[in-house]
Amino acid sequence: MDIAIRSGYVVPVVGDPISGGTVLISGGRITAVGADADVAVPEGATVVDAAGKWVLPGFVEAHGHIGIDEEGIGWAGDDTNEMTDPNGARMRALDAVNPADQGFADALSGGVTSSVVKPGSGNPIGGQTVAIKCWGRSMEDRLLKHPVSVKSALGENPKRVYGDKNQLPSTRQGVAAVIRDAFTKAQDYKVRRENARNAGDPFERDNTLEVLVRVLDGELPWCQHTHRADDIHTAMRLADEFGYRLVVNHCTEGHLLADELAARNIPVITGPLMTNRSKVEVRNKTLANPGILDRAGVKVALTTDHPVVPIEFLVHQATLCVKEGMDPDSAIRALTVNPAEIMGIDDRVGSLRPGLDADVVVWSGDPLDVMSRAERVFVDGREVYTYDYEKRRGVVADAFYREG
Repeated sequence: MDIAIRSGYVVPVVGDPISGGTVLISGGRITAVGADADVAVPEGATVVDAAGKWVLPGFVEAHGHIGIDEEGIGWAGDDTNEMTDPNGARMRALDAVNPADQGFADALSGGVTSSVVKPGSGNPIGGQTVAIKCWGRSMEDRLLKHPVSVKSALGENPKRVYGDKNQLPSTRQGVAAVIRDAFTKAQDYKVRRENARNAGDPFERDNTLEVLVRVLDGELPWCQHTHRADDIHTAMRLADEFGYRLVVNHCTEGHLLADELAARNIPVITGPLMTNRSKVEVRNKTLANPGILDRAGVKVALTTDHPVVPIEFLVHQATLCVKEGMDPDSAIRALTVNPAEIMGIDDRVGSLRPGLDADVVVWSGDPLDVMSRAERVFVDGREVYTYDYEKRRGVVADAFYREG
């Protein structure tokens, strides 16, 4: 089915905004973006009048736990951390996401159409992350990319978890040692595997080390949970030692070494920002951090770390960052193309350009205005969320078959 979203203020993100613009959708993909006069609408296409509205790509949450830390369920719906093994590289967030989580409806209400779901930060090595759409019947229907990266944690969380068990790691040096030991074993494993293959000998595979070899080979980035500046330096040190692609997650004290991050071309996924200072390592939290990083030349994405901050408030975090000095265009990029590029899914989502998935949101106005709302949300060219002004609530299309 062809859909033409017409006459809106179109923000492609990768190009200049278009007043009186059209986004043309066919077969679930964007096929044209341009001024109304320049985009031919096929006969029989469904026309969405976006006059007076803003049209943007769906937002991308680059770090969260939607579907594995479920809304309103408590213990039964919390599959975020497998805290029985400090090295959980073989664990996969993909296997724990519940597509029926209420959080996905909340995400759509905030214009978030994609999320990179990550294991939690209870382990030095938490597991493999997965990029999914926020609407669909099953994980297979929603899947964007798997695995996307491997999640790791430094600092207070893993030392607290395993310190309470009176086992390694119970200190920062212990946490770093677990990561270093794991990569050293992966290096040795890779050599043994190659030798066996060259000799034609049988070889017993290890699912944990197989994943870490992919990190060493540059296939998967290393998403490093870290808050304090000294922990960020430890993350850099480990990345230098083993040569993997580092993505700093949270980066609460990134403003203290923004120049170093920029010089090393290390991308940052920062947040959650609308929280209290819940632990010692976030005592220097500031809403100015994303803007400082951006002005230094760091590629920045924003995260709610859902459910730490509800995912529908992702855009409000951007608004508060602008209030504290971040450039508005940079704030929009931090919700769209930047997280998509950092997580390697920009060939599918994160901007409005021909060939990408038709994940498009029609806003009542500028999304950085807290009074604006997502009125219509399209995922893969299907309208999956509509705001009903009469009933004052959003309506989500049912992705699940129900007989009768």
